[in-house]
Amino acid sequence: MGSKVTSEDAAEPANDTLPVGSDVRHAAKMAKKKAARDKMMAGKSGEKGLIIVHTGTGKGKSSSAFGMILRCVAHGFPCAVVQFIKGAWDTGERRLLTQHFGDLCQFHAMGEGFTWETQDRARDITAARAGWEKAKELMRDPAIRMVVLDEINIALRYDYLDIAEIVRFLETEKPPLTHVVLTGRNAKQELIDAADLVTEMTLVKHPFRSGIKGQPGVEF
Repeated sequence: MGSKVTSEDAAEPANDTLPVGSDVRHAAKMAKKKAARDKMMAGKSGEKGLIIVHTGTGKGKSSSAFGMILRCVAHGFPCAVVQFIKGAWDTGERRLLTQHFGDLCQFHAMGEGFTWETQDRARDITAARAGWEKAKELMRDPAIRMVVLDEINIALRYDYLDIAEIVRFLETEKPPLTHVVLTGRNAKQELIDAADLVTEMTLVKHPFRSGIKGQPGVEF
């Protein structure tokens, strides 16, 4: 059977007899890609504070959010974290940010553990509301460039918080250049619709299913 012809190969001149893997052909193809990329980037000069959602069953939602926080710290941007569920945990990111970058990053652990640990709906709602009030306070400060609302999607999933109130605040009260990152499984459709960037982490394989517990430096 003949090799499959891609759309990129089909775009090559019909009289191009150079082998597909040749350096000359590769250089020409990359030059075309660069020209197209440069043209695309030339039309993108806008700047805005993004609403970013990390959701899905796969690992990496909070990890990615904290990676963004470290980027802000590296740029010298004030930023903040509000943890809605895992507040009782002694995590590596909490240690790092509070012990070494407390001047740039505020860290507020407002949760008391997962819902199956507290087994008290009224208590969970109270903790979630306190976290949201702190989040609003932080987001209203235009000097803070990024606010991570870690695991807020879990609080929304169980209706501890009103999704309409969260979306309304993000759309009407968040300063124009403030980025807000909301993490957790089962993001509500209203939040996805309001977001500028949504990433769904997909679970392919996880050691927990093989009897391996969470590892320091990996999960926390």
